[in-house]
Amino acid sequence: MSMIVETAIVREVDAETIGSPTATGRLLLDSDDTGGALSTVRMTLAEGADGAVPHHHATSTELFYILQGKARILSGEEVVTLQEGDVAAVPPLTPHAFAAAPGHTADLLIVVAPGIQRFAYFRLLDRLRRGEATLEELLASQDLYDNHFLDSPAWTRDRQAS
Repeated sequence: MSMIVETAIVREVDAETIGSPTATGRLLLDSDDTGGALSTVRMTLAEGADGAVPHHHATSTELFYILQGKARILSGEEVVTLQEGDVAAVPPLTPHAFAAAPGHTADLLIVVAPGIQRFAYFRLLDRLRRGEATLEELLASQDLYDNHFLDSPAWTRDRQAS
């Protein structure tokens, strides 16, 4: 069992920020900061913006807490809208994705437990967005970051209807 043995504190001003004009990630606590117990990121999405494409984690639960706005969350084959104060926890091996709901922004706190070293994954996504990494590099990293991409007809239908 992973356990936090020392208090981990990250001040907002010190959090590394990555992202695009439509999605900003603040890297808060990575797995090594928490003794493997969890990793945490804050995602802020512009109106209707995508957050993460459908994927699953083999070993971790992913929790989404909506700080502000509204988000669409895929869990399995179900797509639900969560609003400020709502929370969803998606178990291991369950397909999931998230985006700001159509016509809304979304600010989410995302916790993965047990923790996965994820900051390098988010940096790889940022390099891919800037043309400094390749899709092949991202696909080759799926086992390393326990982030396994998949197709979801339910998510595709929902995003096309937006």
